[in-house]
Amino acid sequence: MYLQELTINGFKSFAKKSELEFSASITSIVGPNGSGKSNVAEAFRFVLGEQSVKSLRGKRGEDLIWGGSESVSRGNRASVSVLLDNTKRVFSVDFDVIKIERVVHRDGQNEYFINDSQVRLKDVQELLAAANIGSTGHHIISQGEADRILSASGRERREMIEDALGLKVYQYKKNEAEKKLEKTKSNIEQVQSLRREHAPHLAYLKKQVARVEKSLQLQTELKSVYAEYLKREDTYIAFHVDRLTASRRAPAQLKEDLAAKLAEAKNTLRQAENKSGNSAVSEAEESLAKARADRQAAFRALNQLEGQIAYLTKRIETKQQQKPTTQTQFVSVASYEELVTSIETEVEKAIKREDVAMLKRALSDIVHTLKVFITRNEPTALQDTKAEEAELKELSNQSAALESNHEVVKNLEQKAQAAYDAVKASIEAEALNNRDAERAVFTLVSEQRLVEIELEKIDRELSVLERDRNEFKQELQEAVALIKSAAAQYFSFEIIDNGVAVTAEQIVNEDRSVQHDRRRNLEKLKIRLEELGIGATDDVLKEYKDAQERDEFLAREITDLEDSVTKLESLIAELNDQLNERFVAGIEKIGAEFNRFFVLMFGGGKAELKRVKPKVKVVDEESGDISSEEEEGSQEGVELDIALPNKRVKGLEMLSGGERALTSIALIFAMSQVNPPLFIILDETDAALDEANSRRYGDMIQALSEKSQLILITHNRETMSRAGILYGVTMGSDGVSKLLSVKFEDALAVAK
Repeated sequence: MYLQELTINGFKSFAKKSELEFSASITSIVGPNGSGKSNVAEAFRFVLGEQSVKSLRGKRGEDLIWGGSESVSRGNRASVSVLLDNTKRVFSVDFDVIKIERVVHRDGQNEYFINDSQVRLKDVQELLAAANIGSTGHHIISQGEADRILSASGRERREMIEDALGLKVYQYKKNEAEKKLEKTKSNIEQVQSLRREHAPHLAYLKKQVARVEKSLQLQTELKSVYAEYLKREDTYIAFHVDRLTASRRAPAQLKEDLAAKLAEAKNTLRQAENKSGNSAVSEAEESLAKARADRQAAFRALNQLEGQIAYLTKRIETKQQQKPTTQTQFVSVASYEELVTSIETEVEKAIKREDVAMLKRALSDIVHTLKVFITRNEPTALQDTKAEEAELKELSNQSAALESNHEVVKNLEQKAQAAYDAVKASIEAEALNNRDAERAVFTLVSEQRLVEIELEKIDRELSVLERDRNEFKQELQEAVALIKSAAAQYFSFEIIDNGVAVTAEQIVNEDRSVQHDRRRNLEKLKIRLEELGIGATDDVLKEYKDAQERDEFLAREITDLEDSVTKLESLIAELNDQLNERFVAGIEKIGAEFNRFFVLMFGGGKAELKRVKPKVKVVDEESGDISSEEEEGSQEGVELDIALPNKRVKGLEMLSGGERALTSIALIFAMSQVNPPLFIILDETDAALDEANSRRYGDMIQALSEKSQLILITHNRETMSRAGILYGVTMGSDGVSKLLSVKFEDALAVAK
């Protein structure tokens, strides 16, 4: 076992010194979420030289130090050390055991130690690179980073594979050579710059004469061009500003008039809306409803009384027609059924109407029916009808009174209906008037909008002219600075075109693009004049002495540096050849292993690694089409080509989360099989696997443990079962992570 022990003291949640012994080929670290078990993997990254605090889930170096809790005070430093077995001289130092330690302080300073001797980070990296170990290499897959190799670019994936193939040593040598080459080229540029500075300027005076003559010629041409431009611009702006200002007055006045009319119309409409007839309608509705209720009550009372009168009349007639009997009468079943049917019919009608008055009337009818039934079937004697006749007379008098009352309330209902109809008609007429007012408002709003559009158009044109006026003022100021008092003479300048004087009408009707072309030509003249320099005549002579001797010395320096560049480029090319040769051979082996693991993971399919060159987008200047071409001189990248069994999914982007996890695991294991690292740390890479894939994953890590030592941070029972040592990480109320360990061999012995 190359990895013997890891000691953590004050690092993140491990406030107290904690030691992990790795004496088995597979060691599992388990614990609940938030207990700090992933801090173990980050401790490995930290001690092996990881420089990105963000990769360690922090923002500053002090975030890696125990921050304290209520019961445990915070720490001032954090240290992590690892013991490595070097009896087989895997590392390029003459020690049987190598201790690598890293310490970080609150101020962010880091210290590195090899066997308790302070060293540089570079020394640690070079020592580990010889054994195919790095801080962020393929052998440390932290939580959530298993997918990183799939989402990485082709170049990033190549770097990971080179790291897995143990090519870091060549990369370090190549990087050192490139740094020296860059520094040498920088020295050449500095020497060449010095040589250019001290080069003799023998033709300086002759060139100055030409510069002065050219400057005077350009100044004369510039005066004429400036005068024409300023004259045209001033005339054009003044005319069109006056024209637009005059054309704006009428619509502006119309806008004000429409605004006043619109305000008046809105006010009229608002007043009409405020005169609401809701109260009159409510009163009319209440009166109508009360009259209807009174009429219905009178009608029901009259109907009830008429029913009683009819009943008494029929009873009197029945008594008068009956013959006296003394024998008991037997009632047939059919008579009872007829009675029940009649009562049920009356009840159902009353229930369907859902009216209390109808229900009362139905009950009265039922009582009457029962009385008739009893009377019809009881023994009869000679009946006396005087009482009934007296009651009938009294009911007839009441009926006459009720009929009179019914007519009165009926007339009241008709009057209430007429009053309601009148109020409703009045409100509908008023609503019609309001709609006319609304149409008038809409018409005024439309007219106002049309006027506003016209004004906006004029204002936009005036805004453009105002911008042109400001530019004209700036140009005039610049003209004064360049050609002095000649700039003010543009008022009297006469513009001649083809021998004919140009009129003001022609100027104001000219297309603006022509004037813009004149301005561009003017700018070109100013740039040429500025390049020559108006004051160049004052600096005619420049001193230059003893330049030849210094120039020869600088030339010899450049020759020596160029020889160094040639040698360094040859060394870099040789290292590149070695890297490419080993990379090509290694990627073929990794590709074969990748396909084997992929088929094992998915039960079929195909996976391969392809070497591709990065492409750049190229735009055709004539057609404007965009195409992709391989970037010349660029390093090859690595792309993945996969085909899932029984699916048409081929691109990595179309894989599900579980499929991406299986693919990344297959590639990571393939890289580890070709050039097995001393140890591999996997932080919950099996989190997305189901039970069946967990068993496959367990079989693969079992096979992988024959070549590399494995440290697994997991929640998976199947993965735990493959471990020889199980570390449990717990966290109490003090927030400190603590370790518990079990050796399965000892546990089995105790169990037996």
